[in-house]
Amino acid sequence: MKKHLAIFSFILLTLALSAPSLLAQTAGTIKGVCKDIQGNPIADGVVQLVNIDNGQKYTLKTNKKGEYFSLGITAGKYKVTLYQTADDLKANKELDHVAGFPVQLDENTLDFDLKKEQEKTAKGEGLTPEQLKQQQELKEKQAKEVNTVKSLNDKLSAAKAASDAGDFETAIADLNAANQMDATRDLVWFKLGDAYRMSANKQTDKEEKQKRLDSAVQSYQKAVDLKQAAPAKDPAATKTLAAYYNNLAEAYAKAGKTDDAVKTYNLAAQTDPTAAAQYYYNAGAVLTNIGKVDDAIAAFDKCIAADPNKADAYYQKGVNLIGKATLQGEKMVAPAGTAEAFQKYLELQPTGQYADVAKQMLASIGASIETGFGKKKVPPKKSN
Repeated sequence: MKKHLAIFSFILLTLALSAPSLLAQTAGTIKGVCKDIQGNPIADGVVQLVNIDNGQKYTLKTNKKGEYFSLGITAGKYKVTLYQTADDLKANKELDHVAGFPVQLDENTLDFDLKKEQEKTAKGEGLTPEQLKQQQELKEKQAKEVNTVKSLNDKLSAAKAASDAGDFETAIADLNAANQMDATRDLVWFKLGDAYRMSANKQTDKEEKQKRLDSAVQSYQKAVDLKQAAPAKDPAATKTLAAYYNNLAEAYAKAGKTDDAVKTYNLAAQTDPTAAAQYYYNAGAVLTNIGKVDDAIAAFDKCIAADPNKADAYYQKGVNLIGKATLQGEKMVAPAGTAEAFQKYLELQPTGQYADVAKQMLASIGASIETGFGKKKVPPKKSN
């Protein structure tokens, strides 16, 4: 019995001693150092390992020196991905990755050095023939783009100089030449629209003037279409698109297409609410010029709602309202809000370009000149 017990104890001891070695045969360790494009350590970064065969994941964090380390990584092939932060991991915004990295049953080292990788890529090291071909094509494309942009900028500069000198024919020729180089640049089409629109003012022949305005409309529309198709929708692009709409609307107005002009000014206001007041004001001015009083008043009300301090909008609203005044005997009776519109203009611009006319308008309807506090400043003249 004692002999059997001794043998059994020996077996248990043997199993206990062999257990760690069995564990070591199924898992390894991994470590490495992560550096950014400047060669600095990536602190608090994330290294994620995903087993290609079974999807098992390990997520490791780098220390202040950019180092990461872990025990107990199951042997196998992994996709190892580096992220700047944990948030970048959630957003799947990787810095770099290695596909098919083999984790073996001992110590494994995998460093990420973005600076060195960039240098290797620039030299074409470690690339397949297909990757080298793609790299060469990309370089050629970039070089071509640089040359194209330079040529286009030269044409744009020449066109601006010509336009500033009033030589719109030369400007139009330069911009058409630019479009022959590359017809996908919205800015070139926009400037061409400007040149056609401004050249129309110098035409004495009615048909030629209309032709220039039609060309301006077509050029502006092309600029709008290209800008809308662009993937970038940042605030700067939005403001640019609104400016395109504004000039397109002006061309429509000069061509006598008032409805199109007003519609396009409204598009400009909707596209860039920060400048909506000016675009609604422009629409109101067009409507005033063709005698659509009620529509003009509505446009100026939109302008005032967008910018309560735009003085000229109050004046123009007052002008349209007083146009609806009626005579009751010898007394002129203006619609409600007329006096308030002129008074608000004078409050904001007491010495503005329309100040004297605004005072005369107030006097004509027997209204006083008041500030926003309701204090009478200049009483109207009494009739004898």
